Amino acid sequence: MTLRERDRNSVWHPYTQVQTADPPIAIVRGEGARVFDESGKTYIDAVSSWWVNIHGHCNPRIAAAIAEQAARLEHVIFAGFTHIGAVELAERLLAILPGNLSKIFYSDDGSTAVEVAVKMALQYWHNRRESKTSIIAFENAYHGDTFGAMSVSGDSAFTAPFAPLLFPVVRIPAPFHGRERESIAAMEKALESGNAAAFLFEPLVMGTAGMLMYEPEPLDTLIAMCRAKGVPTIADEVFTGFGRTGKYFACDYIEHKPDIICLSKGITGGFMPFGATACSEEIFGAFLSDDKMKTFFHGHSYTANPLACAAALASLDILQRSDCMERIRYINARHNATAERLRAFPSVKEARVTGTILAVELHTQGGTSYFSAVRDAAYRFFLGKGIIMRPLGNIIYFLPPYCITELEMTAVEEAMEEWVRRTKTRVLEK
Repeated sequence: MTLRERDRNSVWHPYTQVQTADPPIAIVRGEGARVFDESGKTYIDAVSSWWVNIHGHCNPRIAAAIAEQAARLEHVIFAGFTHIGAVELAERLLAILPGNLSKIFYSDDGSTAVEVAVKMALQYWHNRRESKTSIIAFENAYHGDTFGAMSVSGDSAFTAPFAPLLFPVVRIPAPFHGRERESIAAMEKALESGNAAAFLFEPLVMGTAGMLMYEPEPLDTLIAMCRAKGVPTIADEVFTGFGRTGKYFACDYIEHKPDIICLSKGITGGFMPFGATACSEEIFGAFLSDDKMKTFFHGHSYTANPLACAAALASLDILQRSDCMERIRYINARHNATAERLRAFPSVKEARVTGTILAVELHTQGGTSYFSAVRDAAYRFFLGKGIIMRPLGNIIYFLPPYCITELEMTAVEEAMEEWVRRTKTRVLEK
């Protein structure tokens, strides 16, 4: 029995309709921007394995750091105890994070990093004995799959079964080109009630919504409006952090910095699940008291896991080398050139780029849809070319590990061009 068959008998995969999905591809090893299946076939990982693998598979520096840490300390309870990896990582993150942040709270992944941020903001007001319970967030946002993260995400097929159980959120349009004034007006109205506890946003790129992109200037305005009203702001940098947008963090592009930042995905270079939430001294100060009821009662069994901290520290070492940022600039230049070529095809509605993210939106009947028939056809086409792509409906995106080679970049770009060339606008949707 093959590994694929054994998997089918015992494993339930995420975001997969098992009744109709193709059997999963069994990957047995990885190297650089490539992974290899059990038959020896190689695939270029053009989506960095769900956006986490920023330095390539099996990076030897990160692997060695984990192995060394495992021989010294694999884990220790983080309530009442600490360890060198957690302290060093917090110090290094705070040194490069945008704004005046002062504390790092560790968790397990992106959803929990957001849960922590939302709870911090709500309890911040509770501890101050002020009743503010409303979260402002963008329409069509995605912040994770736990209940708090689903609540602050946009209404979608992901959240529909749980809608009666989610807490209400004030949603405003994101400030996309042409909608900046609408977004600012909606924020002004949302702040009028005086009940806003926080404003949560994905800076510059809304990933799961379709790699939708907007400029820094209107976001600056929205944050400034919140700051004028004393409303804390939360940046969900789970996807955009650690170089994805061309700088260390997307919030490096804006003048007004958030009070809380959520991190995960690329934080360990794709080696270990890990989350972190950074906050300002003002937020942290609201939890300091002789009253134990003002404690932040949140934690995870694997909080600040030493192996994950070691991976994150090694990943930061690589990211902060000049050659890594040069690679990021190289990928951005290639993406811009590719986008320019693809815009000439009639099947392409828009090709957009931010940093190492290239998104190509195809014309489809009925507009953009996560369930577009284009998705499955494109997914299988790219797999046939030895490329892992995971289209968001009619949106094909390319965000590679920073170590991808010129030949690998070319292979993906040529496959994308072939796909849009052979795709006829009138038959994109059946």
